[in-house]
Amino acid sequence: MLRVAAINFLNPAPLMWDFEHPPLAAHLAQRYQLHYTQPSLCAAELLAARADLGLIPIAALTPDLAIVPGCTIASLDHVRSIQLIIKIKIKQRDGKHPHTLETVRTIAADTASRSSLAYAEILFRKFVGNQPVFVPSAADPIAMLQQSDAAILIGDPALLALESREQIEQAVGPCLWLDLAQEWRTRTNLPWVAAVWAVRPEALTTITPAQLTGDLTASRDHGLAHIDQLVEEWTPRIPIPPATIHHYLTRNIHYVLDSDCIRAIELFRQYAAEVDCLPPLPALRFL
Repeated sequence: MLRVAAINFLNPAPLMWDFEHPPLAAHLAQRYQLHYTQPSLCAAELLAARADLGLIPIAALTPDLAIVPGCTIASLDHVRSIQLIIKIKIKQRDGKHPHTLETVRTIAADTASRSSLAYAEILFRKFVGNQPVFVPSAADPIAMLQQSDAAILIGDPALLALESREQIEQAVGPCLWLDLAQEWRTRTNLPWVAAVWAVRPEALTTITPAQLTGDLTASRDHGLAHIDQLVEEWTPRIPIPPATIHHYLTRNIHYVLDSDCIRAIELFRQYAAEVDCLPPLPALRFL
């Protein structure tokens, strides 16, 4: 069977529909063996050949991995699930200027996704001209902002932080909340892309590329046709209002790997190499 490293976050839920629900789950279980982990660990398992197929951050793509066409986790504007939170702290020197993107010096960073951190580094180093220090931190926004000028939250912790914004600011003071997907879109006019299905091509010994692409695309399409059921399933699992979950899955996340998304991946890897936060990736490889 094909070993699959998947992500147990809200945003991939539509992609995983057929793998987790009847009538196709039992059928797919004959071809795919799933386990769930963090995005960065997904990539590590795929690159170490402990998995054959993975939903991985685009920062983890290498020339040896092939992108499976069709599916992605992306956003066309605001994504909500990647938040840069900056403390509006008055400088002690003159008492006049709050923190801005240009003055941030330290950023506590949730390390769950290499792509999200690379997007942040591109924002600061290429677009703003700032060189802040990124400090790996657990996804606790209050603790992060107590120790640093800013914090980056990714995935479900970012969604939860938005719901708890008032409590967070009561603890650390007023903050500027920036959606990194929207920041990228504003500066490039391209989608923000987080992850794609990637495969080790040599592992496809019992399934054809067309079958793999068909299985993953059909699962996505069936998931998007069952958003209301996904909302019901996720409401008890994450303390976010059902309407917010529905809006997130239908309006914030874009699941089709179209030509704009492919161009966005190429530009992201170009910029990431320019600011020296990721190695160059000369060309994208597709299955």
